Amino acid sequence: MEKIEFEGSQNVNLAARLDRPSGKIKAYALFAHCFTCGKDIAAASRIAKALTSDGIAVLRFDFTGLGKSEGEFANTNFTSNVEDLVKAANYMRENLQAPAILIGHSLGGAAVLAAARHIPESKAVVTIGAPADADHVAHHFGDKEAEIMEKGEAEVSLAGRPFRIRKQFLEDIKSQSLESAISDLDRALLVMHAPLDNVVSIDNAAQIFKAAKHPKSFVTLDDADHLISRKEDATYAARVVTAWVSRYIDADSDEDETPKPEEGTVLVRSTGQGKFQQKIRVGQHELLADEPESYGGNDTGPTPYDFLKMALGTCKSMTLRMYADRKNLPLEGVEVYVAHDKIHAEDCADCESKDGKVDQLSCEIVVKGDDLTDKNRKRLIEIADMCPVHKTLSSETVIETKEKN
Repeated sequence: MEKIEFEGSQNVNLAARLDRPSGKIKAYALFAHCFTCGKDIAAASRIAKALTSDGIAVLRFDFTGLGKSEGEFANTNFTSNVEDLVKAANYMRENLQAPAILIGHSLGGAAVLAAARHIPESKAVVTIGAPADADHVAHHFGDKEAEIMEKGEAEVSLAGRPFRIRKQFLEDIKSQSLESAISDLDRALLVMHAPLDNVVSIDNAAQIFKAAKHPKSFVTLDDADHLISRKEDATYAARVVTAWVSRYIDADSDEDETPKPEEGTVLVRSTGQGKFQQKIRVGQHELLADEPESYGGNDTGPTPYDFLKMALGTCKSMTLRMYADRKNLPLEGVEVYVAHDKIHAEDCADCESKDGKVDQLSCEIVVKGDDLTDKNRKRLIEIADMCPVHKTLSSETVIETKEKN
């Protein structure tokens, strides 16, 4: 994460953050935050982090007068927000790379729709909980709107914080019409919205989607709140964006091609995305491995020990199926729960070593079948320990490591 400053629309410095992937950058995205929020709101930081794990660098900044940006919020309006976005894109074009992706949350979504025509390099636009018209935010002002129009300004409480809103702000948002900007977008559009959003109703998403021309897509955020405050909702939104946007950004496919390993060999290759992410190639199958965020990873796939537990669990389940079929047992299904831990060697009755700690894999098996006898069930549990992976893990194993020519 890199701190950046650039000059905004009102000739003051705007504070920004650039979230970079640790490896190859596929594309740059520009993120616009929600009304009176900031670049460091949980949704923005979580979405940016998830995008970087897929190779997309994200610039997010505080609009004029908000967060750590200079300027007075009372002097801003929707037009100045759009101009700030264009200024941010200009900075990226001159110092990094022009943004191929524009992402806007709430009023920021309306702003990126309006700004897109001024950022020719943009190829894809994403809105999250965005209003179909800028003047939608006026409902936040409640009975203060009349005072603003009469006295020229008033103090309004938004999310528990006081903001001074001036008449020019109301006049500006009421003069805006996004319909033509949406219909003339000429870029791929992804509309994301939660059906239960009680700040910006989902009707707004329908209006945006209807006004837009193809290619366009809509994805529901189910029971997410307007601020996308839950981590799982932000992560889901980011993963949808990365999958969807891959159709519209240019990426060096040669860099991403994974060699096909010899038959019977598993290929594990670091992706350069995040600290630990690995791509695994097994025959025609590709998987991702990673570490959880608490260990410095991005949690984009199972851990190495997860794969070890998977191997044991799947082998036991398959072995029981083969045995039941051979013996004509009425086995309807199998569930295998595998856990890994390290225990003191002195507590292990079957371990040769009595010093230090040893690895322990614990398996609990549910055998399903109403017509199975107690004898059948007991035998199936015994057979589970005869699976090939169990035998490999419980016997002496030689591992040879050398450099591949």
